[in-house]
Amino acid sequence: MAAKIIDGEKISARLRRGIASEVESLRESSGVTPGLAAVLVGNDPASEIYVERKTRACGEVGIRSEEVRLGAETTEGELLSVIERLNADPEVHGILVQLPLPQGINETAVLGAVSPLKDVDGFHPENMGMLMEGNPRFISCTPYGIMEIIDHLGIDVLGKDIVVIGRSNIVGKPVAAMLLNRDATVTVCHLCTKNLAAFTRGAEILIVAIGCSEFIKGDMIREGAVVIDVGINRDGNGRITGDVDFESASKVCSRITPVPGGVGPMTITMLLSNTLQAARLAVEGKGKG
Repeated sequence: MAAKIIDGEKISARLRRGIASEVESLRESSGVTPGLAAVLVGNDPASEIYVERKTRACGEVGIRSEEVRLGAETTEGELLSVIERLNADPEVHGILVQLPLPQGINETAVLGAVSPLKDVDGFHPENMGMLMEGNPRFISCTPYGIMEIIDHLGIDVLGKDIVVIGRSNIVGKPVAAMLLNRDATVTVCHLCTKNLAAFTRGAEILIVAIGCSEFIKGDMIREGAVVIDVGINRDGNGRITGDVDFESASKVCSRITPVPGGVGPMTITMLLSNTLQAARLAVEGKGKG
């Protein structure tokens, strides 16, 4: 069996065309252009690249973007003041704080300071809680993108055995909650799980987000499963790899996301979707405060 490649770039491009159309419709009907502010503290090279990609993507769909760049010496108090200003700016509908933050800044305090009505990353405790209740306002962008991939494939997850490897607040927990909200049978595993392969071999859909290069091998995967690889790593030669050993996995599964070009493009696209949603809430009078 040779797995079909899930083309995240292609799915993302289709979604972005729809977002661009909806952004234009909102502008015509209300005079409001969705606005996103990206806050970057320090000069982490990877963060620089991510912010540039997000800014470029905003331009492609007609979303106004603003980059707030702060030096590595910025204090937590100064960063919180910037967030307070952006919270109060009516032209800023979405705020994202690029992670990681420099040492000495409390990540939890900073993310909690972003207005939950502008939290387009979906990290605020209020938005996380709404997701757990099954009534989400904003969903973390990577889990949102994973669900869009599943929907694009036409998979009904009701009752399906799905294994999520990874328990982070950014991917593992939110995607498990989304799947549970759709009545899937979800098992969450992690690096401390004993006999991990016993769980992965039973998964009809396997979602891997543990940050370990090529950790999941083909003999750990159920034949015909759908594999969604969230990992982005670099091996000793600088080669970009996923958390799944693509070569061996693709001989067993039915469909698989590549790295790069799988989940990554979807993450940025869902950020655009969340920013559009935040602007809609503002127009409706629900996005104040």
